Amino acid sequence: MRSECQGAVAERPMGQRSVTRLVLTTLPLLVVGCGPKVQHGAKAIPTPPPVIVQTPAPSPVVVPRPPDPVDTLIAESLTHFNAGVAQLEAGHPTNAKQEFDRAIEVLIESPYGGRMEPRIREHFDRLVERISTYEVKALAQGDGFAEKQYEPASIDALLAASESLTPPTPELKDAVGTDLQTIEYDIPIPLNQRVLAFIQLFQGRLHDFLEEGLSRGSQYLPTIQGIFRAEGLPLDLAYVPLVESAFKPNALSRAQAKGVWQFMIGTGRENGLRSDWYVDERSDPQKATVAAARYLSTLAGLFDGDWHLALASYNGGPGRVQKAMQQSRQNDFWDLAARANLLPRETRDYVPMILAAIVIARNPTQYGFAFDTQKPVECDTVTLPAPVDLRRIAEWTDTTIDTIQSMNPELWRWTTPVRDAGYQLKVPKGGGELVLARLDAAEQTELASLNWYVVKKGDTLATIARKLRVSRTDLAEANYLSMTAAVNIGQRLIVPRETNVLIAARSDTPVPAADSRPLVKDTVVAAVDVSSGTTIKVDYQVQRGDTLLSIAKQFSTNVASIQSWNRIPGTQIRAGEHLTIYTTRAN
Repeated sequence: MRSECQGAVAERPMGQRSVTRLVLTTLPLLVVGCGPKVQHGAKAIPTPPPVIVQTPAPSPVVVPRPPDPVDTLIAESLTHFNAGVAQLEAGHPTNAKQEFDRAIEVLIESPYGGRMEPRIREHFDRLVERISTYEVKALAQGDGFAEKQYEPASIDALLAASESLTPPTPELKDAVGTDLQTIEYDIPIPLNQRVLAFIQLFQGRLHDFLEEGLSRGSQYLPTIQGIFRAEGLPLDLAYVPLVESAFKPNALSRAQAKGVWQFMIGTGRENGLRSDWYVDERSDPQKATVAAARYLSTLAGLFDGDWHLALASYNGGPGRVQKAMQQSRQNDFWDLAARANLLPRETRDYVPMILAAIVIARNPTQYGFAFDTQKPVECDTVTLPAPVDLRRIAEWTDTTIDTIQSMNPELWRWTTPVRDAGYQLKVPKGGGELVLARLDAAEQTELASLNWYVVKKGDTLATIARKLRVSRTDLAEANYLSMTAAVNIGQRLIVPRETNVLIAARSDTPVPAADSRPLVKDTVVAAVDVSSGTTIKVDYQVQRGDTLLSIAKQFSTNVASIQSWNRIPGTQIRAGEHLTIYTTRAN
């Protein structure tokens, strides 16, 4: 979308100019005398020309006009509006909403209010209309099944940082040597310069990064170690994600590897991880750990139990490592790493980096690391009879959509898979029975605001995608179809679009109820009457038993105003939710 909004431009009156001219006219000088007569033939003395003196006109005096406070206020409002449009075009609807809200708030919070001064009232009304138009347009065109946001994987940054290694100190070598003698590692840890250099790097400028990863990983380690113990794998391998992802389930690398274990999509599928338009199990820590145990066991088998070669293969691929071994006729990783032409630099760095992380993780206080451990998140698991919008679940459990997504990181969208009857969804501990009760009481059409299209004669996936203005790839994958699949007359296709994308849930507030109606279409922002006092802004936290009417009475306002200030489409509010209230304080 392109915004062609016009800012308010104040016309500046021209100053009056006064131009003064002084013209001196010199009259002929007549000389009358009784002197001697001029003889015939004598030359006459020429009369000198008149002297004209012109006084330059004075420069006009311009008195600067003080800034018009109303123009300044309107300009500030337009600045936020234009920023909102830019955010919307960049695909950041939540940021756009904040800017749009601020464009209106600066007017309401001003001494003029929203409608007391004629110019502000005109700007106010037009602004509300324009914001509504942009938001509704975004809702109509937006992809309601938009993929969630991912975080950069740590492996990319760590491998880049490895270019600045410094020689390890003798003190560090002594400390690590003591550890290797007193701690029993189940993976061989050589006391060489490469491992020591990475330990020193982690102690230095990467200290906070590693400490944060150790804290985050503490909630996953019991599960990972339990799976590895059952598979007969070395438990020290549980720290591989410390380097790969810093234990972030939503980590995504530049190479499109994903999840705690940073699986590529093909390797993940080979090891039992589902990946489709709705679900990507690479982001599920438990399921991905099961796949990682299977894959690491396979790699260990390829290299006769040599975990250094197996780890190198986990990073660079087994084929590359095997080729390097054939070319060099070497079967030791450190011999391969000594020759730069055999393995990529990141693979040569990867193995000592993993070993360094294991040394620190096994004895963090020895190396200056202190962190709070995190307990595994407790949850209930609910079997869903049909696809459900996660915003419904968040509403029913009085939590946020971020919480629901963090418990179910494998879900790409806000809607559970449309054809997965019996999908297992995790919800906050104690909320399972409540969700089941709400599922039983709700109509199926209320569970998810899905749009369907019935195939007509002559339709193909391509023509339907153009007609609905959606991606052909999304249309096919959302319906579990190939790009070349034929469609039949009467076939129902899910349309990968919703109607209430723009009002995204904030991470610290409960989400609005999922609904098929646009949340902003009929928004009218109420004005505040400031004639009898000073307007103040109140951040009010909803208490149990509160209603919009009771809150309106408490602050001497009305329900419509609270709804418009907070973009509430109906009358439903929840305990703990924060509302913005504008009220008048007597002067």
